Formats: sequence, structure tokens, C-alpha cells
Amino acid sequence: MIGKYLISVAMTTFLCSGATLAIAAENGGSAYPDGTESFFGGAMPPPGMYLVSYNQYYNADKFKNDHPVFDDFKIDTFATVARGVYVSDKTFLGATWGMHAFLVYANADLTLGGHQDDHIAMGDVIIDPFLLGWHKGDWHVATGVDFYIPVGSYNKDRLANIGRNYYTIQPIVSTTYLNKQGIEVSTKWMYDINFENKDTNYTSGNALHVDYLVAKHMGPLAVGVGGYVHRQLEGDSGEGAILGDFKAKAASVGPQVRYQFPQGYAIAAKYQKEFDVENRPEGQKFAIDITIPF
Repeated sequence: MIGKYLISVAMTTFLCSGATLAIAAENGGSAYPDGTESFFGGAMPPPGMYLVSYNQYYNADKFKNDHPVFDDFKIDTFATVARGVYVSDKTFLGATWGMHAFLVYANADLTLGGHQDDHIAMGDVIIDPFLLGWHKGDWHVATGVDFYIPVGSYNKDRLANIGRNYYTIQPIVSTTYLNKQGIEVSTKWMYDINFENKDTNYTSGNALHVDYLVAKHMGPLAVGVGGYVHRQLEGDSGEGAILGDFKAKAASVGPQVRYQFPQGYAIAAKYQKEFDVENRPEGQKFAIDITIPF
């Protein structure tokens, strides 16, 4: 018999910074909700203050794993994420310096192994005090290290958790190519270095994942296709990893559209369908992102 302990350990849900709100298991999960970054992902904006509001709905009715506990699975989530960005007029190594921080408020409704739970709460905080952005011709590159601070709502006996209850350090390199014909290719490369969840004695394996976008800009309107590729490079470990050397992989693709208003703010709408999934939920995401300069 599986029991409540396995359910709590195997399915600690995750809602986090601005994007796919891909809800993942602690087994094979990642600190970053894949598929978030899209238009201008590697182009740091001009000096100033910016607010980005990510509003996302994710649902899945299958978890791609052969273990019987995952046969009865369904998840519906909605989250709104506020990302504050500050870009200074200071430079370092020829790059513009900036910083950002994320606050998450989310609702998760989860069914697993004959149990159901729903929860609304604040999630973990993400900060990066040292973003760097370079610009040269059609090319833009940004880099930084995001720190995931486990202050979100978490209880090891709860099936649906908004916080993850462990630290993650995430080095990032993002690139954007945008030529005079309006063709954009953007990627965001991330590597998760996960620390132990002390309450479950579980360490999620480190993972490499990439958000991508190919788009065409036509004046204020841009239309493209984007998604993500996720590969967990190390298996999960620790006393709580009772399902063994658990590794996750997944990918997604879907249409995206963005409109830039004359006042400077922008709205982007996205749809992504997941595929090539192992040891994660397989579902779909709808998102609306709003960027407001100050």
C-alpha cells in the first residue's frame, strides 16, 4: 500500500516565478516553472523601473510514470506573479547592471492516489541582485544567478503545497537575436542547483532547462512559437526519495503573441502544450503577461 507518506513526498507541488506554472513533483521537479521567458528574453531593457505581471493557468490529468500512485492524478492551478525589475545606468564589464525580485500568489487543486487537496497561499521568493546585460548590434545577452528563498506556504503533510521548502541556486544565460527584418530568436538557459528539503529528507536532482522563442515582429505586433525543453541531469536522492533514482524530462510548444502599446506597456498571450514527458505531469498552460514601465 502506498500510504499518505509516499503521496506527500512524491507529489509536493510547486508554483513559482513567472511562467509556465508547470506543477511538478518533488520527484523530478524543478525550481523554475518552465516556459516562462519568451519575447526579448535576453535583452535587458533600458535603465528604469518595470513591473511584470504573469497570470497563468495550468492543468494536467496525467502524470507520466508507471507507478500506480500516479494513475489517479489531476491538477489545476492558477497563479499571479509580480516581478519587479530595476535597471540602472551603471555598467560593469561593458554590461548594464540591474536586479529583480518575484512574489507569487497561487491556487493549486490536486488529486493523487485517491486523495484531493486544494490550497491558496503565497509562494517562495526569487531574487537576483546582480543581473548583467550586453547589447551589440542585433545580439543581446543577459546573465545572472537567481536565488529561490523557501518562504512560501509549505506543510509536509499537505498534498498541495505552494512553496517548495528548499533553496535553489540557478545560474542563467539568456540570448536574443533580433534583426532589422523583425526576426527574433530568444533562449534562456538555466541550471538548477537544488538543496535538501529538510522536512522530507529529499533532494531534487540538478537539472538543465531552456526556454525558447522564434517570432516575427511587425511594428508593435509580434507573433511566434515558443516553449521549453527540460532535462534533469541528476537523479533525486536522500532518505525521502523512496521511488529511487527519479529523473524528469519534458518539452512544450505553442503559439505566442505580443503587442507593444505607444505608452510603453506591453501584453503577451501564450499557449503551450507539453510532450516528451517522463516523471512529470503532462498538461497545458495558458498565460497572459503584462509589462509596465515606470
